[in-house]
Amino acid sequence: MHAGLCNSLFLFTCLMSLNPVRTHTVTGPARVFTGIRALALVWAPPPPALSHCVFVLPSRLQHLFIHFLLRTQLVPVMELPKLSNGHQQPAVGVLGDSVRPEEEKFIQHKSDGKKRPQFTDFEGKTSFGMSVFNLSNAIMGSGILGLSYAMSNTGVVLFLLLLTCIACLSCYSIHLLLRSAGVVGIRAYEQLGLTAFGHAGKILAAVVITLHNIGAMSSYLFIVKYELPLVIQAFLGRTTGSDEWFMNGNYLILLVTVCVILPLALMKHLGYLGYTSGFSLTCMVFFLTAVIYKRFNINCPLEAFGNITASTDVPGDTCTVKFFTINQETAYTIPILAFAFVCHPEVLPIYTELRDPTKRRMQNIGNVSILGMFIMYFLTAVFGYLTFYDNTEAELLHTYSRVNPLDVLILCVRLAVLVAVTLTVPVVLFPIRRALTQLLFPGKPFHWLRHVIIAASLLFAVNLLVIFVPNIRDIFGIIGATTAPSLIFILPGLFYIRIIPTDQEPMKSRPKIQAACFTALGFIFMTMSLTFIGIDWMSGEKRNLGGH
Repeated sequence: MHAGLCNSLFLFTCLMSLNPVRTHTVTGPARVFTGIRALALVWAPPPPALSHCVFVLPSRLQHLFIHFLLRTQLVPVMELPKLSNGHQQPAVGVLGDSVRPEEEKFIQHKSDGKKRPQFTDFEGKTSFGMSVFNLSNAIMGSGILGLSYAMSNTGVVLFLLLLTCIACLSCYSIHLLLRSAGVVGIRAYEQLGLTAFGHAGKILAAVVITLHNIGAMSSYLFIVKYELPLVIQAFLGRTTGSDEWFMNGNYLILLVTVCVILPLALMKHLGYLGYTSGFSLTCMVFFLTAVIYKRFNINCPLEAFGNITASTDVPGDTCTVKFFTINQETAYTIPILAFAFVCHPEVLPIYTELRDPTKRRMQNIGNVSILGMFIMYFLTAVFGYLTFYDNTEAELLHTYSRVNPLDVLILCVRLAVLVAVTLTVPVVLFPIRRALTQLLFPGKPFHWLRHVIIAASLLFAVNLLVIFVPNIRDIFGIIGATTAPSLIFILPGLFYIRIIPTDQEPMKSRPKIQAACFTALGFIFMTMSLTFIGIDWMSGEKRNLGGH
């Protein structure tokens, strides 16, 4: 009688524990059963009143009974949805504590004992400050040298309005990326493309990132190739070049690549470059300080090589501040400003390695980085413009060389700019390697040999292009004019429209209409850039309209 009662109690307890519970996973609601609590009745110590019942049902039969429940799916083990990279995504809220994708922590924390969904195979350790340094370094490109020229063709107020609008649009673009990544639980640009448009979308995103960042790397190495020999020549006090190896730009970029760029590019995680990014930003702050200082030491009209320009040849308004200016060059400044804050290939990799990552925390990193670059851009533009007014050239440092090509301070500034763009190359390389890894080796664990080979191959290819293809910068100008608006405007808007479920936000909802307009704006900027590049080629002029 006691044996039958105990067996009945055991079966009754197991069956009563099969109550369905509603819970949430990263991908949406899923119905799971908590009958697994029956396992606790088998191995946990029984209550004193039923202690004699433990040995009534043999342990072998208990195991067979539990195995029967699992095989017949009366107590199903919740299936873990697989991510597109082949890893299983841990479940959320098995005991009913649901978390919205936008508010979750994304990393398993051992301190509170709760399992939270993981995006990556490692726990991010990069601090907020280091992430800001890396993203700011990704934003800051060689285009900062042309902002004073842009202000001279728009006026101070119009330039400020345009720069403010572009900064706000860049923050909105980061919001679209983070929102899309939070919904699907993926922090990779290529995987967003896979979720939104299938394998073709993944290939498109990887190709766009690769071409754009290779173009940026080639632009930076071009600056090193042509500027570093001039800086060395000026420091040596020479007025003409020589055939010595240290005056050859090709040898210099190979030396810089092997000694500086390659070791930094071999870092396992992007967060390790936070220190070099901070030093790169320090160099640009020095550049800004010199621009402000020179504003009060150079008179207008300019004294070119010690010869004061004849005042009779200078128009009366040459040294007058213009607040609004519209001329034939004004339209060219719009694409230049539109791509001034391009950093979107680096946003999700930085998000992946962020400590305690949340959408709000990463959005704050983006906002702080863009705000810092906004201040640096505006101060550089306004003080450079107020120094030379209508005499401002497309490359600001060249304008200073007209005054005194052997100015020690300007030489130090040029060297600082070279250091800054050199330290930006490894940051730009990381998204390319990640895109190629996602495309060619999906789901593969990290391997040092593959990591090193991809980085070395990319740098080798870029060096070959810079050395042996003189017009490669013009080619990447077209590519940049196509890929930059795609990364900033078009793809984030399309991802948002495709990924956000229509039951949450219908197609006619205000957020998706805004995303559609944002995408259309990207096509407008792309058309403008390509049109202006075509006009320049026909007229023989050259401008950098492709970002960075």
